[in-house]
Amino acid sequence: MTDDVDPISNGEAERYFPSEEERSTLRRVPEKLSWAIFSIGVCELAERFSFYGATQVFSNFVNRGRPMIDGHVSASGAAKHLDTPSGALGLGSQVANGLVTFNQFWCYITPLLGAYVADVYTNRFNALCIGVCFSMVGHILLVISAIPSVLDDSHGALACFIIAMVIMGFGTGFFKSNCSVLIADQIRFKQQTVVTLRSGEKVIIDPALTLQRLYLWFYLMINIGSCAGELGMVYAEKWVGFWLAYLLPTLVFIIPIPVLWFGRKFYDVAPPNGSVLTQALKACGLVVRTNWSWNPVRLLHNFQSSAFWDCAKPSLLPESERKSWMAYEDVWIDELRRGVKACAVFILFPLYWLCYNQIVNNLIVQAGQMQIGSTPSEIVSVLDPIFVMIFVFVFNTGVYPFMTKVKLPFTPIKRITVGFFFASAAMIWAAVLQHYIYKGPCGNHVGDDVVFNGYHCSSTPANISVWTQSGSYALVAVSEILASVTSMEIAVLMAPNNMRSIIMGVSLFTTAFASAIGEAFTPLSLNPMFVVNYAVLAGLAFIGGILFWIFFFKIDRKQEELNLIGQEGYQEEKEDNSVAGRAPSFSAMEKPHIDLHP
Repeated sequence: MTDDVDPISNGEAERYFPSEEERSTLRRVPEKLSWAIFSIGVCELAERFSFYGATQVFSNFVNRGRPMIDGHVSASGAAKHLDTPSGALGLGSQVANGLVTFNQFWCYITPLLGAYVADVYTNRFNALCIGVCFSMVGHILLVISAIPSVLDDSHGALACFIIAMVIMGFGTGFFKSNCSVLIADQIRFKQQTVVTLRSGEKVIIDPALTLQRLYLWFYLMINIGSCAGELGMVYAEKWVGFWLAYLLPTLVFIIPIPVLWFGRKFYDVAPPNGSVLTQALKACGLVVRTNWSWNPVRLLHNFQSSAFWDCAKPSLLPESERKSWMAYEDVWIDELRRGVKACAVFILFPLYWLCYNQIVNNLIVQAGQMQIGSTPSEIVSVLDPIFVMIFVFVFNTGVYPFMTKVKLPFTPIKRITVGFFFASAAMIWAAVLQHYIYKGPCGNHVGDDVVFNGYHCSSTPANISVWTQSGSYALVAVSEILASVTSMEIAVLMAPNNMRSIIMGVSLFTTAFASAIGEAFTPLSLNPMFVVNYAVLAGLAFIGGILFWIFFFKIDRKQEELNLIGQEGYQEEKEDNSVAGRAPSFSAMEKPHIDLHP
């Protein structure tokens, strides 16, 4: 049900930062999302359609050779009516897994560069546009690599394919680190604000809840795009060829160009701050040097002290000791401290991403080892975005509102911890399924180009339906809602405003680090080691969930306090308790017409 604000409450006097009592008693609601937010979401949808649509067929493009159809080699690599997957280069599963893993690594390390350029030199909108240009060039090269005449020269096709991956990686890095932050910048209420609904009820518009809601819908857009891209491209690959599977994503990626062009005058774009990263590094260096001790007990005590960051706050230093680079207020150091905590939260995420990454490589190989009929082997992975879309509605309209209503906040730390456990369960499902696949006629040679017990194993799958993988994808989807979405929320919620892209880049970098670790698991990405692969990853994710809670439960207890740092009303309240409940001074951007969807 939608609540509308009574017209008499639209004045500034009726909008104010809540007192401590109001924060503990009033109901909290998110603001209604604006058209600017949804337009940026459309750009993300198109980018994910293009990215996942293209990368979804990478594994078969590299792994399998062009199939024989009626005694002739399929020029485009399409398998058409055959019961085997399509193919192009025929380099094997290990090379395919290595290249796919490299692509994941590359696409998630470049966000650090994209974030740095945005926060320091350009701004998030301009960096986003740079990403669009890079990605478009990469997509065009992908199409060229899959043209039948180019496939005739497998070495040339491979070289073109790798160059395309590298250029697309630059585009993805600039796009991902800035799109997910630019969309958050469009939130109109930057701090907790008390408003009165037409019903007469006073509620708090909480930006933390707005971000939670925004990123759920943002992730929905991501998965609508990826689902459509994956579903369409696997059939394009199967029945027409890889050239079409790469061409269609290229055409869809044109959509962000007019959307960004028309929206450029309406988006709220934070200007770059060329000194922000330098200031942050110098402040962190000063804090570490001041508190360092070779005595481990004293060092631990200093690092746990509430005064740990005080040496970098200008107002607490004599004028003679203030550095020339301290061109900031004390509150920015508090925000930086919170941002450092956010970066610490991301440290264990590679253990989560190791599990998630299986859906784009080894689980596709597993699908090819089961009964697929004329269905493309990648098609079952489309279940992941489908499940995500379902669970977005479940969590957005059911789970999260219920938790807020009963005042049992499902905080980011709790959500991420549970997300780790769901990822572990997904790998357990895959390991058990792989065990039963190995009980088929080819044993642990299923899918290999060998003859075993009289069976040609490359064309003799286990007698298990490919849709049995559904459980793994459902569990991964729940883990994404709880862990992946929340990581974006933390990156924006806990970062200083002028470092949001950089912190988002750090968050995305954990995926790249997981891909680098994943390269070490490449020897397990072949028969008969797949069961061991999934079992090891399940154990790592489970241990990661336990360690995550042990390390960060203290942040969970202080989440509300951390959220309030930097909010103008909270800073006034800290300075003088007598201002509790007084209306803060809002900037022009923070005086919107209030329209709510609690």
